[in-house]
Amino acid sequence: MKCMSRPYADVGRTGQKRRTLDALVAAARQLVANGATPSVDDAALVAGVARSTAYRYFPRQRELLAAAHPETGATSLLPENPPADVAERLDAVVTQFTRMILETEAQQRTMLRLSLEQTVEERRSLPLRQGRAIMWIAEALSPLQGKMTETGIHRLVLAIRSATGIESLVWLTDIA
Repeated sequence: MKCMSRPYADVGRTGQKRRTLDALVAAARQLVANGATPSVDDAALVAGVARSTAYRYFPRQRELLAAAHPETGATSLLPENPPADVAERLDAVVTQFTRMILETEAQQRTMLRLSLEQTVEERRSLPLRQGRAIMWIAEALSPLQGKMTETGIHRLVLAIRSATGIESLVWLTDIA
């Protein structure tokens, strides 16, 4: 999460600053989940934080919205004892990934919109563009190593990723 200068965050009343940050992020997530694109002022009002304080944490709306993206620390979407069958593994990953997207659709749409408005360099730092889904799909397809070339597996991973996630959901629900 990109916000708040490190010296400010690390000096004095760090517990209070963490709670303030958490309150602002929670407020922004709530507003986004309700269909709004909150400004820093909006999040401050909902969080019960002074505007000037909120701007210390999030100087720009873009940083607030990026922080409001539902984070996942999941390094894998496979179950604890994953099946050996590639199709079953892929089904488990795609099902979990799709569930995650549907449960956080409003936040995902906000992050997608942000990613489309930024330069390539700015996009790389957004939570939406960290390559987690590609990693999860590649893990599901790992039994194919040795049966397909690395290039073939990579192309398959990208093809599957192009048919899943917020981008395909937007296309299917808004355009198709």
